[in-house]
Amino acid sequence: MNKSIVIAIDGPSASGKSTNAKLVAKALEFVYVDTGAMYRTLAWYCRQKAVDIQDPKAVATACKRWKTTLQCIDGQARLTVDGYYPEKEIRTKETSADVAHVAAVPKVRDWMKHKQRECLAFGSLVMEGRDIGSNVFPETEFKFYIDASLDERSKRRAAEGVHENLAERDQRDSQRAAAPLMIPLGAFFVNTSGQTPAQSSGLIIEEMRRRLPQNRSAPPACTT
Repeated sequence: MNKSIVIAIDGPSASGKSTNAKLVAKALEFVYVDTGAMYRTLAWYCRQKAVDIQDPKAVATACKRWKTTLQCIDGQARLTVDGYYPEKEIRTKETSADVAHVAAVPKVRDWMKHKQRECLAFGSLVMEGRDIGSNVFPETEFKFYIDASLDERSKRRAAEGVHENLAERDQRDSQRAAAPLMIPLGAFFVNTSGQTPAQSSGLIIEEMRRRLPQNRSAPPACTT
């Protein structure tokens, strides 16, 4: 079997990471991994268990003790809690407000890094987040950084009904001690401002097809 390939797609909030990563994964038939959803799942779990998200030790303890399983369904990796995937719950305003605090805890990021690397068991991956190319899979040959203007990203969030101070979030993400948001060394930069998802993802797909040897194919993605 050929060695699994990892495409790392990093970028700030509302830059278009998720949309583009999904399109790339579908086009190349890779497994899609949304690492942000994993942090959101922990934030949701902490709220369910009344864990104080302002207390890093309490959050780290919750992360160490919760019972999770990685699953791959229809080409997408999911982190379930006690067999349940809170697909809708992790997208609420409450979870969105909590996730930045949870994601800043160093021991949480370390736990997540190991869990995200376990996704290789599913085959070749398109993994999106904020530290994939710099921390989770720094060894991958295929690193992309997606961004857009602050105004453009703010408009996208507002269109989703979410009012978030993205400048403040960017600062918090880039200045945190554990795995800060940064442009990975050697990353292919994509500015999604003024572009449709088809256009921006097309740039990544074209670059991947150019760089992958013709005789090198990825292991099949999970289908169930």
